[in-house]
Amino acid sequence: MSMSGSAMEVMEVMGGRGPDGREREPERRESDSAFRPHRVVVLALDGLLPFELGIPHRIFGRPKDAEGRHLYEVVTCSIRPPGPVQTDADFSVHVVHGPEALATADTVIIPASYELGPVFEEGVLTDELAAALAHIRPGTRLASICTGVYVLAAAGRLDGRPATTHWAEAEHFQRTFPRIKVDADVLFIDDGDVLTSAGVAAGIDLCLHMVRRDHGTAVANDVARRTVVPPHRDGGQAQYIHRPVPDPQQATTTTARAWALRRLHEPIQLRDMAEQEAMSVRTFTRRFREEVGVSPGQWLTQQRVERARQLLESTGLSVDQVARDAGFGTAQSMRQHLQAALGVTPTSYRRTFRAGSNAEGRVPSGT
Repeated sequence: MSMSGSAMEVMEVMGGRGPDGREREPERRESDSAFRPHRVVVLALDGLLPFELGIPHRIFGRPKDAEGRHLYEVVTCSIRPPGPVQTDADFSVHVVHGPEALATADTVIIPASYELGPVFEEGVLTDELAAALAHIRPGTRLASICTGVYVLAAAGRLDGRPATTHWAEAEHFQRTFPRIKVDADVLFIDDGDVLTSAGVAAGIDLCLHMVRRDHGTAVANDVARRTVVPPHRDGGQAQYIHRPVPDPQQATTTTARAWALRRLHEPIQLRDMAEQEAMSVRTFTRRFREEVGVSPGQWLTQQRVERARQLLESTGLSVDQVARDAGFGTAQSMRQHLQAALGVTPTSYRRTFRAGSNAEGRVPSGT
């Protein structure tokens, strides 16, 4: 069968025999050989919550680069050889990887479990769990969802560091691990190489944050849209703690927040926000904190930081213009707020995320 010159060229690139009749090795583009997705290994423990087990697969399974390649590879493993792992529901899941998979991880995520035994009751690891965790390489990023934080704490990975967990377990967690700085008000805490989140859905916030930290706001927002969740939730756990039901005749602060978001570039006074709800400043401040979990001033700063991040990533505006559009007024003011919230300057943040490289550094807490 005859073959055109162009077809021969294609065969030579793909492999097969060259013009000299010798076998040729397939040629690979440099970008293909250099590319390796970030490997996320999820540790499935007996008594796990199926919802939380699925969060990392849902969030990290979505992001792709410009060439359509998955940015993450997600693997689930057990502390035992491959086999069934019992959930807190009336079914088990079959896990095909044993603890050895932990040695291949760039990030290890530990979802919650209701059967942690001595880990929860006494703050100590079982021999089996300790042996599994020993596979984790130094420098691997660690994260927990809800009470999965007990495993990290019992392993000594959180001593002297900040951490969070479900608000209902925060006091018990603090008593069990007094050397840890427990913050039960936030949805997650990013302490660099160790991240912890509050209960259940806060795991989504944490995973989106890691995507945002690794690849920028645009990628994280795309994942959030596809998952039909907000890319960033206001406030912390305080808004979810059970309190007496308020009088249904009382107004909320929703209108004031929407009003403020449309005017972030303008000076906004507390009394201006209170007027949108026809409340006194005192009543508005109390109601706002009850609903959002932070003060109006803290919330405004958070929104302006988020606005500045978006502008730094997606526009070529000068730092001075970004500062004005985000409502900070001056570049110096914005620099101080970004340094406090993100641990980096506006210029460093833009260089990191506009270049598409991984973000480094410590983000104190997620709100």
